[in-house]
Amino acid sequence: MSVLFEPVRLGELELKNRIVMAPMTRSRADAQAVPTAEMVEYYRQRASAGLIVAEGTAPSANGLGYCRTPAIYSAEQIYAWKAVTQAVHGAGGTIVLQLMHVGRAASVHNKPQGAETVAPSALRARTQLFSDAVGLVDSDEPRALALEEIAGVVEEYRRAALNAREAGFDGVELHCTSGYLPMQFMASGSNLRTDAYGGSAANRVRFPAEVLAAMAKAIGPGRVGFRMCPGNEYNDISDADPAGTAAALCSAVEPLGLAYLHIMRSPLPGLDAFDLAHRHCSSGLILNDGFDGASAAAALEAGQGEAVSFARHFIGNPDLVERLRHGRPLASFDRKTLYTPGARGYSDYPNWVGVPA
Repeated sequence: MSVLFEPVRLGELELKNRIVMAPMTRSRADAQAVPTAEMVEYYRQRASAGLIVAEGTAPSANGLGYCRTPAIYSAEQIYAWKAVTQAVHGAGGTIVLQLMHVGRAASVHNKPQGAETVAPSALRARTQLFSDAVGLVDSDEPRALALEEIAGVVEEYRRAALNAREAGFDGVELHCTSGYLPMQFMASGSNLRTDAYGGSAANRVRFPAEVLAAMAKAIGPGRVGFRMCPGNEYNDISDADPAGTAAALCSAVEPLGLAYLHIMRSPLPGLDAFDLAHRHCSSGLILNDGFDGASAAAALEAGQGEAVSFARHFIGNPDLVERLRHGRPLASFDRKTLYTPGARGYSDYPNWVGVPA
């Protein structure tokens, strides 16, 4: 597995190894969407990863929708994120922030007063969300964004990218899957618009392409990546041609020269997302979903990508890099504490205590 431990460069991002920590919502921010001390420790512990992609973070109040998820639009949030990036950098790590506007996948119970739930079209997602206030609730019915409002949402992302740099992040990743706002625009089932942002695949990918262009201009294309999973139906997403839509987005942003595409394995049989990304994107590829150390090394040796990201394995193994390097067993994690407040099941997983290297 030696290839996993070789350095690699993705745009302006210098990775000391090819093991990436994937973004995972863990619901440890406070009620004002401000990162907490537990989050500082959690990310510091995992700084041996070649790259950490910090959890999905809202670029605006309207972008919030889940309980206890962070944002980066206020001075208090930026200041709190600085403690995270300083801890990671102090431990020798590199960290980017995933920007996630949930769009219609939201509940008013998880938003600050005055925030709205918006989407490309006024279609409620057939899904439920947990709220600390009232428990499990249906997602909100969204308000369709007016044509003249879309530029304002693009500006929220641009400002969030600048805020992320101010907070010390090495770059940003745009979340373009899992049924959140960019994917709501991209998918034919959730985008019924008849203007320049609806209809053809080229029109439906216009919004995420404009966001990526704005962020690239603001902080440099070599510090911007994006994440896709063609065919992902999470949060009630459907698309008549997910492969064609994904290819259209890759083609639209290809001239930007972005740092990387974080490409997830497609759940659809017959759709090889890794091959699609190779054919339509010249940015570095971070492969994701279902890898262990051996399969990750094999994929890199076969030239499928430049790095591999791990999610679940990083939960119970803060020292995942060293465990993979020395062939040590991987610890499991407690699913009951994935989204509960506090350190338990979050920053209290130990490093390897077996035979020393």
